[in-house]
Amino acid sequence: MSRSGYSDDYDDQWALIRWRGAVKSAIRGKRGQAFLREMLLSLEALPEKRLIEGELEAHGEVCAIGAVGARRGVDMSKIDIEDRDAIATAFGIPPAFAAEIMYENDEAIGYWVKETPEARWRRVYQWVLANSAT
Repeated sequence: MSRSGYSDDYDDQWALIRWRGAVKSAIRGKRGQAFLREMLLSLEALPEKRLIEGELEAHGEVCAIGAVGARRGVDMSKIDIEDRDAIATAFGIPPAFAAEIMYENDEAIGYWVKETPEARWRRVYQWVLANSAT
């Protein structure tokens, strides 16, 4: 299991369908779109176009959600990165949306692919653009 909480052992297809519906609804909703706009600005504002994986922030670098936290001035050291509900609460987004962003940041291209932090930034930036209404 990853920090997103996603796994590939879904026995309950209806639970998976409901979850994907929650993700889609969160992304398309007013709050989700506002967060995506803020994330876009946060990614663009990074002095170095790089994203880390598996952490909100480490050694001055951030993941996609961490970019928003850094821009907001959030003390991310107190947030459990394995608790998507805590991350969702800290950033004011639904847990399904927090999990999806973490998945996109950390694993969307596959765990077996080694991705540079710069390539991760470009991929996540494109994902944000593709899911933004603006």
